[in-house]
Amino acid sequence: MTVNVGTRDRLVRLVIGAVLLAAPFVTNFALFNSTTATAISVVAGIVLLATSAIRFCPVYRIFGLRTCQA
Repeated sequence: MTVNVGTRDRLVRLVIGAVLLAAPFVTNFALFNSTTATAISVVAGIVLLATSAIRFCPVYRIFGLRTCQA
């Protein structure tokens, strides 16, 4: 696995992932009254946090993208 997620991209993924993970539990949005919406938000948040932590994005690999300088 080669690194393909740069620093800025990593920070954005970290912030958005944390927001998606926490939103169903700390907000009163009507959207999250649905179990499906909550599950999608939590799974997307976990995926973003994981790709931020390991600095590898499989979707970037498929499309040949890189946001890091290495």
